[in-house]
Amino acid sequence: MKLDKLFLIISREFMIRVKKKSFIFLTILTPIFFAALMILPSAIMLMSEGEKGQKMLVSDPSAVTQGFFKDTDAHTWTYDNETSAEELKKSFSEKGYIALVEISAPDSLMNVTVAAYSSKQLNVDTKDEIEKGVSKAVEKKKLDKYNIENLDSILKDIKTNISVKTFTLDEEGEEKRSVVEIYMAIAYIASILIYMFIFMFGSMVMRGVIEEKTNRIVEVIVSSVKPFELMLGKILGVGSVALVQFLIWILLSVGILAGVQSFMGTDTLVQSTQMTQGIAGAQGEEIAQLTSSLQEDSSPFSDIMGALGEVNFTEIILVFLAYFILGYLLYASLFAAVGSAVDNEADTQQLVLPVTLPLIIGLFLMMHTFQHPGSSLSFWGSIIPFTSPMVMMARIPFGDVPAWELALSLGLLIGTFLFMTFVSAKIYRVGILMYGKKPNWKEIVKWLKY
Repeated sequence: MKLDKLFLIISREFMIRVKKKSFIFLTILTPIFFAALMILPSAIMLMSEGEKGQKMLVSDPSAVTQGFFKDTDAHTWTYDNETSAEELKKSFSEKGYIALVEISAPDSLMNVTVAAYSSKQLNVDTKDEIEKGVSKAVEKKKLDKYNIENLDSILKDIKTNISVKTFTLDEEGEEKRSVVEIYMAIAYIASILIYMFIFMFGSMVMRGVIEEKTNRIVEVIVSSVKPFELMLGKILGVGSVALVQFLIWILLSVGILAGVQSFMGTDTLVQSTQMTQGIAGAQGEEIAQLTSSLQEDSSPFSDIMGALGEVNFTEIILVFLAYFILGYLLYASLFAAVGSAVDNEADTQQLVLPVTLPLIIGLFLMMHTFQHPGSSLSFWGSIIPFTSPMVMMARIPFGDVPAWELALSLGLLIGTFLFMTFVSAKIYRVGILMYGKKPNWKEIVKWLKY
């Protein structure tokens, strides 16, 4: 293999793609899209605060819910127990009410029926507020039948909220705080990114091979280089594009989020948490006191921050890059072989299914691994090379992967990549010069024997 020619092919594949407008737009728009996914919830929360002081009318002749609907910033409640519900239906919207809530008289078991009438569809929050208010009122009426003294104080006294703290113990018995939801989120994001990148850039290799074959450019290229060098150069060239694009995405995403955070303020981006509300109202010494209390607090926020501090992000990033590169090289060689065997992309459906099927299986195994990272199915999914890039990334954040399992998984992935590259190269060297006939699996097997 001549490295100078291989480098030329890699450079050509890299420059062709980074100069395309689609690459530039995708590179810029993707981090904006991901940043928008993180920012939009806060923006929507701010916009939704515009609907305040909406007037609600309640028809409750039996006064079951009297005193249970409290005025809030969103709704103000008015009772009209004298006028019939049928009359109120005709005039409530003209009086400025957005909805009429009709509550029937309780039956012998103190159950009631509730109906809400409005000119426009009620949102979920309003419906939920109605259901909770009526439920509390009916529960109170049912409990009153038992004539238990100091019932309210008894219920308040027995009400208990239990929060389970989870810890992991290493071989030396050292405790490490863990929050399984955080590990699941990290595992999900890392695995999905691996799946997306392998599929997206592997397909890019296949389309590039088909395009060159259709335009007969490949006939000129193979007169100067060996088919294996051409295939390897194309795979590495597209892979370098993927790495550059990935790094740009990270930098732009961090920059965009930092810029928006400085413009909107940290409290705006995370105002949905109770801790942020406390920080937003604190100033000077109060902030220092609140910060020091966080260190001793047992709130979910402090648990999350403590668990994040225990996550080995360096290990996760290094393993991610290793599995992304090796997984891409494995599947890109297969996609290149498929592209060389057909004349147009429409003919790839039959041949590409065996290539994409392990990826899809890996995706399902990945979802199982979130719930059971230590199961036998998760173990074998992280060892088998065709599924290990996704499944292993779903196990790594939980921190229960021994070094020998990681080494075995990477070793098998490297060995499978080298073997499949050899097989794909034999298909590629014959397929790139075959035109006019759609090969079947029997013919492709014959190509391997040439």
